[in-house]
Amino acid sequence: MPKVLAVADEVVEHLWTTRVRDHDVDLVLAAGDLPFDYLEFLSDALNRPCVFVPGNHDIDLGGYKSSHGLWTRGGLPVEWPGPAGAINVDGQVADVAGLRIAGLGGSIRYSGGPNQWTERQMARRALGVRRRAAWRRLRDGRGVDVLLTHSPPRHLGDREDRPHRGFECLHTTVRALRPAVMLHGHIHPHGEPVPDRTLGETRVINTVGYRILDIPEPDHGT
Repeated sequence: MPKVLAVADEVVEHLWTTRVRDHDVDLVLAAGDLPFDYLEFLSDALNRPCVFVPGNHDIDLGGYKSSHGLWTRGGLPVEWPGPAGAINVDGQVADVAGLRIAGLGGSIRYSGGPNQWTERQMARRALGVRRRAAWRRLRDGRGVDVLLTHSPPRHLGDREDRPHRGFECLHTTVRALRPAVMLHGHIHPHGEPVPDRTLGETRVINTVGYRILDIPEPDHGT
């Protein structure tokens, strides 16, 4: 049962010290809107991989490709502006530390900033992730363990103000992928209790700040 340090949106001061090594985890999962050097520190201090999706306050990381240690964008060599060594799983599916992780970053569109999507745009992106997950499952029989997003599903821990509304299409995505857990950020609790929620068989968890979680073995059968 892999153990993860899940973080999002708010820097936790004691984690940005060597005290983070008190947490014996297999992986760092980041749900967006955190300083990239914070993510680099967590990964380096723990000597564990970091998988992340961007939030609506993060820079645009679209279009970057890595091959043999060289980053390109639009066919031209560039310097990767994201967290060094971390895996951006936005719109992708990746196998890391024994977990299969699908990712969808960003929030509902409310201004002209990067990593913001209309409901229709996010639905198309989510369909692409479901297709990638289905191809992998066809190949090796394994489903998705974790769905990592920045925003929550609509009416499952989101808010009514425009910037903090969740996505309707995430309901369909969770039911199709059937991950053991869905981790998101974006919704700051401001001192209020934040209960975990369920969507079908999936546990939906707000990770603003941080959470230490054991990821259970999901049912990967048909």
